[in-house]
Amino acid sequence: MTTLKGKTLFISGGSRGIGLAIALRAARDGANIVIAAKTTTPQPNLEGTIYTAADQIRAAGGGALAVACDIRDEAQVADAVAQAVAEFGGIDICINNASAISLSPVQTTEMKRFDLMIAINTRGTFLVSKSCIPHLKKASNPHILMLSPPLDMKTKWFAPSTAYTIAKYGMSMCVLGLAGELKSDGIAVNALWPRTTIATAAVGNLLGGDAMMRASRKPDIVADAAHVILTQPARDFTGRFCIDDTLLHAHGVTDFERYRVDPSVELMPDFFVPDDDIPPPGVKVMPMPPLETLQRPR
Repeated sequence: MTTLKGKTLFISGGSRGIGLAIALRAARDGANIVIAAKTTTPQPNLEGTIYTAADQIRAAGGGALAVACDIRDEAQVADAVAQAVAEFGGIDICINNASAISLSPVQTTEMKRFDLMIAINTRGTFLVSKSCIPHLKKASNPHILMLSPPLDMKTKWFAPSTAYTIAKYGMSMCVLGLAGELKSDGIAVNALWPRTTIATAAVGNLLGGDAMMRASRKPDIVADAAHVILTQPARDFTGRFCIDDTLLHAHGVTDFERYRVDPSVELMPDFFVPDDDIPPPGVKVMPMPPLETLQRPR
């Protein structure tokens, strides 16, 4: 399968950034997209709402349904899934994109922020996946995709921001568990993570502003990698932790310059990429700086 035409994607947190890029890539195939996210009105420093995202999806050639949904709320998730099925007749693909980030060591992490990250990243992923599974079982070539990292259990990923790492790795542990649980049902469950920082609001607002954005890649690289995953045979391609450019290179992509925000600036590596995952030929990424230097005071 090389197209997502006619498929219905349920995307959490897809009103901007990577989630929206994935939605637009699928929309160009003629897919239907359900945007299940919280942003219904414009926010300071955050571009886009569920409604502007839906407009962009329709303009790109897809069907769209915008659903206001807080994935921490079980009833809201159940209602969002029911609306998706009523509108498009089912769900073929579940994408767990919604995420919260706060980079701080344990001693300065407020428990409300710990609870928020666990509730959205780990529990929200678990809940959205659980709610979509009955419909995925009826689909042809069904997929669940987490935007979460490989489980590289190194101290360096935990020490500077233990709470965030636990919450993101919780998403990845859902991949391990669900891939095994759903294998006999033919539902693929995979993770996708970027090698470099991606030019999103989270990077611009939390990690270093314009300088970090210029050292990043565009969300399109993650969207193209997600498209590769979601068009694979679900029974054969499951339980994998994919790095965006490694995956794309394995599927014939050789030009990665087009994904760069500013080709004159050296690329900034993202967290959690294992040391032994070597970039594709021609791709150069600066060494990972100490994570504590990337923490911006709130």
